[in-house]
Amino acid sequence: MNKILIANRGEIAVRIARACRDADLNSVAVYSEPDADAMHVRLADEAYALEGASSEQTYLNRARLIEIAERAGADAVHPGYGFLSENADFAQDVIDAGLIWIGPTPEVIRGLGNKVTAREIAVKAGAPLVPGSDGPVADADAVRAFAEEQGLPVAIKAAFGGGGRGMRIAREMDDIEDAFESASREATAAFGRGECFVERFLDKPRHVEAQVLADTQGNVVIVGTRDCSLQRRNQKLVEEAPAPFLSDEQHERIYASAREICRQAGYTSAGTVEYLVGADGEVSFLEVNTRLQVEHPVTELTSGVDLVLQQFRIADGLEVEPKKDPEPRGHAFEFRLNAEDPGHGFLPCPGVVEAFEAPTGPGIRVDSGVRSGSAVPDAYDSLLAKLIVYGADRAQALRRARSALDELVITGVPTVIPFHRAVVKASDFSGAESLGVHTTWIENEFSESLANSPELAAAAPGAERETLTVDINGKAVQLGLPASLLAVLRSGGGGNTQGARSGQANAKSEVADDRELVSPIEGNLVKWLVEDGASVEEGDAVAVLEAMKMETKVAAHRSGTLSREAQEPGTRIARAQVLATID
Repeated sequence: MNKILIANRGEIAVRIARACRDADLNSVAVYSEPDADAMHVRLADEAYALEGASSEQTYLNRARLIEIAERAGADAVHPGYGFLSENADFAQDVIDAGLIWIGPTPEVIRGLGNKVTAREIAVKAGAPLVPGSDGPVADADAVRAFAEEQGLPVAIKAAFGGGGRGMRIAREMDDIEDAFESASREATAAFGRGECFVERFLDKPRHVEAQVLADTQGNVVIVGTRDCSLQRRNQKLVEEAPAPFLSDEQHERIYASAREICRQAGYTSAGTVEYLVGADGEVSFLEVNTRLQVEHPVTELTSGVDLVLQQFRIADGLEVEPKKDPEPRGHAFEFRLNAEDPGHGFLPCPGVVEAFEAPTGPGIRVDSGVRSGSAVPDAYDSLLAKLIVYGADRAQALRRARSALDELVITGVPTVIPFHRAVVKASDFSGAESLGVHTTWIENEFSESLANSPELAAAAPGAERETLTVDINGKAVQLGLPASLLAVLRSGGGGNTQGARSGQANAKSEVADDRELVSPIEGNLVKWLVEDGASVEEGDAVAVLEAMKMETKVAAHRSGTLSREAQEPGTRIARAQVLATID
């Protein structure tokens, strides 16, 4: 290989471009109209426009990507994660065009990327499994029939995707129809295919996974384990390696079954075999992600293996290095830095990053797709960057993580940083003897603590503070003051600052008419959930909006009679735009 087309965007495109530089390979970026000035475009050796804005027009446009690869003279394609990374048809397109596909073969992607056939392979490999459907289910009625036979709760999952996209949990029979439709829509938006299957859902499990590297010579290496239990909306927020507090038996079962699944499937390249570990200690196979994972840096730091460079080697027909499972050294955490507001249910928040100031120090790594001044489009995933922190052991890594999160500054868009600052202090997460978190811990057990946390309060609009250094008797003293007060002082005490005017204007607009139900996010109206003129109770879901590949339900802010505005499904909705009035 000499030149690699990166069929992706954001921080993973930046990561791959830097790996190309390390390997003395040329990199080719692609970009949509909203990404014209993005960081990955500037860092790659060459960049070409995809002409369009939506995922379907751009990063999911297989023909256009192949056309650009040929035009640029690329001889290989790396898909990153998300988008077309687990699309067997695209992998075949790349191969048919005479290019090298950096990933497993199309046949393996079909076999393992389809969660149904992946279960069949797992059965042959002797991996533990929970009950699931024999294939994609046709409709909500089929899900209901499965639930009646196997019991609730059930998980409805995209058959051709991963990363938590296109996954919904139904805990009541009445939830099934809406959950099925929502999972199918989200799967289509994220992966271009909406088929879903269903399986029993384990309550309060840990999410543990094994990182695999396999080459064309038959070497299958387990590079390490990760715990990814801290999730919201089935999307991971914090990951760590190696997975802590596993018994020797659990560790051996995960390693042995992950290796055998990959051998049975004829796997090559980097991949991840995922498991749920129940509260009773039972290990159950979940799925295989046939791509590089978002959380791969924690494994790199604790194994010393550069997974992207190994992908390059394997695609070039070389043996994986090392050929034996490396022993983990130290401990690492990854904190996903998403443009989401944890104070409002993790709502996605596109906008412009005004300032991005990364922490420094021993054991700190930042993988970012943005810098100060970067635009965050609403058409794509909310992930901006990743903070990865390494320590000699879990306790030291946690101490370093707390310091790094305190140093980290991102302004202009709300982010999940306040959540991270709170969670690293939570005893369920930071305990020395056991891990008390699970895949629904954030929603079910931490939400109240988070809502009342000083970290979230400090991030609320109007609560921003600045720290000044004051000299008292020759000793430096740090003095924290409200940013709004300092703005007034700097303006000479007149109070005519832009920030003050903006805050007053916002306050007025927010109380202009308490009948109005406004959109909490910028996005597309997916559907109305209630009819015009219907009676609603406070908290009832009335509409579904889609932004940053996530669906968000808009709830009634008061009880009464709802009068919808004229927006139809598919309409573009601005943040704070009036959706309806409730009298």
